[in-house]
Amino acid sequence: MSQNKKDSSSITELIPKVLQVFLNLSLVFLSIILCILLIMELINFTGYLFQGENGEYTVILESILIFFLYFEFITMIVKYFKEHYHFPLRYFIYIGITAMVRLIIVEHSDPISTVLFSIVILILIIGYFIMNLTPRERPESRWFFKHKDKD
Repeated sequence: MSQNKKDSSSITELIPKVLQVFLNLSLVFLSIILCILLIMELINFTGYLFQGENGEYTVILESILIFFLYFEFITMIVKYFKEHYHFPLRYFIYIGITAMVRLIIVEHSDPISTVLFSIVILILIIGYFIMNLTPRERPESRWFFKHKDKD
């Protein structure tokens, strides 16, 4: 019976490790793709600058914001590995704000959509503010957790 439990526990320990390796390799592959796209966006941006077309400022702004989206995703992947396989929530909020600003710049013809996008940005900023007010580590106080006293 103990051999059966040992085999079961070794399998339950192996599965998360295999999935973690698969996830890590997938993120490395994704980061390589994002780096290539980031370089391509930088090349496109410099091409827009040297073309001399001043009327297409929205295209240049869109290119800059797409560049920052790629940059933020790559930064988030780096932080994932630095913080021991954990995605910080604040990076998702940064990406959301940048994406919404990009939408406002690109699709600003409909005023209702622009107001809704602005409200979403406000909600994300309020969420970020609330997140910064709360402690990052949970305190060890008994006020937050009920400890069971062992006799």
